Amino acid sequence: MSVLVCGSLAFDTITTFPGRFSEQILPEQVHILNVSFLVPTLRREFGGCAGNIAYSLAQLGGEPLVMAALGNDGQGYLERIRGWGASTEYVRVIEDSYTAQAIIITDTDNNQITAFHPGAMQHAHLTAVPKRKDIELAIIAPDGRDAMLQHATQLSEAGIPFIFDPGQGLPMFNGEELKDFIAKATWVAVNDYEAKMLCDRTGLTIESLSKSHLKGVVVTLGADGCEVWEQGRRTHVPGEKAEQIVDPTGCGDAFRSGLLSGLVSGMSLNESAAWGNRLGARKIASRGGQNYAIKK
Repeated sequence: MSVLVCGSLAFDTITTFPGRFSEQILPEQVHILNVSFLVPTLRREFGGCAGNIAYSLAQLGGEPLVMAALGNDGQGYLERIRGWGASTEYVRVIEDSYTAQAIIITDTDNNQITAFHPGAMQHAHLTAVPKRKDIELAIIAPDGRDAMLQHATQLSEAGIPFIFDPGQGLPMFNGEELKDFIAKATWVAVNDYEAKMLCDRTGLTIESLSKSHLKGVVVTLGADGCEVWEQGRRTHVPGEKAEQIVDPTGCGDAFRSGLLSGLVSGMSLNESAAWGNRLGARKIASRGGQNYAIKK
């Protein structure tokens, strides 16, 4: 059975600042902020939430269907996805646009500042959720605003269970729109910062969300693992110690691929979250979002 991965495909330009952002940004001067970071290293990696999630799912033996948009510079990415044995049937190429790009600066505390150019991602809504009986599960990861709204509706109408993973796209939506996503979703996955923003915008609590129709809410906590909420009950799923900490880029996506893989194989939500923690720990030990090997 297949997992439909709706989200971004992007090129990540990743740099490292050998200091702490907190030591360079003066809180009392943010109204005239003018900060420059010297970044001695620079790499260009394949990235984007859909690409990173599908990369892991393919390694796990799954059948990810990537639904996303690339620009006129994305031929190499198409070939890469096909090299995993994954389908590119639902990857649309926008000829008059560049592929989305994230420019990421990471400091020594693994904090990140990111500038994101959406490019072709803004046209992702032009591809509709396919009418296929073999799609068992889906995820709506950060993507173009219209794409996220439309794909949630299409998945709901098709009766396909999906994880709502707003990620860095969460600020694009108001409280009512977020409530509508939640009403259509089967699970919600956010990090602790996003959880606070989601609650602030909707006026709901994570506990109340978990008592709704949702099968569960997962709140990731970085190295501390995650919280799994089911029908008002919170379970802390401990993180797994990483062999080394190299680059946090894509760790959240690795976690979500573990979550999807576990759910589609019949694991409980807690077991799936534990598997996600394990993949996140493996990812952080390598650079970029798609350069790690998964040992089953």
